[in-house]
Amino acid sequence: MKIAVMGSGGVGGYFGGLLARAKEDVTFIARGAHLEAIQKNGLQVKSVVGDFHIHPKATHDPGAVGPVELVLFSVKAYDTEAAGTAIRPMIGRETVVLCLLNGVDNEEKLEAILGEQHVMAGVVHILSTISAPGVISQTAGPRTIKLGEKDGRITPRVERILGVLKGCGIRAEISTQIQVDLWEKFLFICAQGGVTALGRLTVGEILACPETAAFYRGVMEEVAAVGRAKGVALPADAVERALAFARGLQPGMRSSLAHDLSQGNRLEVETLAGSVVRYGRETGVPTPYNFAIYACLKPHHDKAPAARPA
Repeated sequence: MKIAVMGSGGVGGYFGGLLARAKEDVTFIARGAHLEAIQKNGLQVKSVVGDFHIHPKATHDPGAVGPVELVLFSVKAYDTEAAGTAIRPMIGRETVVLCLLNGVDNEEKLEAILGEQHVMAGVVHILSTISAPGVISQTAGPRTIKLGEKDGRITPRVERILGVLKGCGIRAEISTQIQVDLWEKFLFICAQGGVTALGRLTVGEILACPETAAFYRGVMEEVAAVGRAKGVALPADAVERALAFARGLQPGMRSSLAHDLSQGNRLEVETLAGSVVRYGRETGVPTPYNFAIYACLKPHHDKAPAARPA
């Protein structure tokens, strides 16, 4: 399958690397020092389940790639619209853009740019970052992808993509309720990202302190209340399931938001806590926990450089 990875950071670099290692026709779209390192020395992936080194095709220019069958769309959420516009030269009649971002409104933004027929939602659970130019470090998380059509149908294209992903060793599955899955992940990452970043704590440290654990749960409960107010059919035990998932993680796990904060990068705070606050205002649902995270982290995002090599 001819595949482009738009956003070759922790998520795109890891999953795209597995696809390239399995000899799929993969081109990485990257920039700056990370692109230069990939072009010169290849892409090195360090993972808790085994390291590997590949020498893939890489470019800064989607126009140089031409139409592809699949785009793994894995930029930071604050770059969704700019990156969505940039990939237009890679979109053919049958191209699928598999959205692997944090947040619950990226698919809608991409549909407005590329057309609804090209966009497919995905849900990723992984902790993986760029640790140095040309080096991806996958340090925690189950390394899974769920993908599905918006209407829940199991179509030939989603089955074909699933086959390609599983064929290279990716733990992937089809979802018939991808919007619910997106919101269940959103519920988790708003707490995991927000509290690990705000508290400079690991998930083990958060859950070991009753007061901080209550804060973590409160963030989740607000997201669940907002989602239900917006008509999302979240299961009644969504918060308990998310907490059980958190308890099963490596105790030292943090989040990409915490990593970006520590590196002085821009933050996905608008996509996470900021979105919850805005949705809460629209639906009349109080969101004080998420507002606290948003208010405290937003200045760090605002003072970060407008663009960094990724």
